[in-house]
Amino acid sequence: MREVFHQSLEDVQGRLVEIAELVTVAIDKATRAFSTSDVALAEEVIEADQIIDDKAIELDELAIQILARQQPVARDLRIVVAALRVSASLERMGDIAEHIAQLTRMRFPERAIPRGLKNTFTKMGELDVEVARTLTELLRTEDVSLVERIRTAEDKLDDLHISVFEKVLSENWQGEAAATVDATLASRYHERFADHAESVAKKVLYLATGDWTADTETLETLRLQ
Repeated sequence: MREVFHQSLEDVQGRLVEIAELVTVAIDKATRAFSTSDVALAEEVIEADQIIDDKAIELDELAIQILARQQPVARDLRIVVAALRVSASLERMGDIAEHIAQLTRMRFPERAIPRGLKNTFTKMGELDVEVARTLTELLRTEDVSLVERIRTAEDKLDDLHISVFEKVLSENWQGEAAATVDATLASRYHERFADHAESVAKKVLYLATGDWTADTETLETLRLQ
């Protein structure tokens, strides 16, 4: 029974990695579509979101079965509960990628990125893809040294998010109402994507350390072990 239980936990981890990989593909396509007004690419993201949703539901059902049949305790229980919460965050990240794609489709054939903000959104897209790839690797390897990379990228996205608001609120902003709405929505989507990734990273770090507030020194110690 114990062997079956651990196989189930490995299955949970494998499914989380699979969903994270799908989310990475989604945000990569969505940000490229947003940058280039590629409506066909945006449609791919929108259509594929249902796959992410279905995978998340299947994982949740597996986790609930483990709770009901195996009645895990201590760290095993934390792993299963954390998996349920991580699944929800990954599903939400997929939704955010879809939202970015929907903005592209809604404005086609015009560009969704308002004039003067292309470089900012290009950088935000690159950072979101970097975050997604790093998060996938973190879930696959449980290498907690990767948490700091996610935090650093998330901080950069926060700064870019603030810069977008400063731009659209400045006296020099000449964008129309629709452009202002697009800019603020898109910026928020990019920033929230990374927020969810950092939330997942914190849960993985907690499972490794038992501490919700593990600092950089703790991460370095774990990396050297």
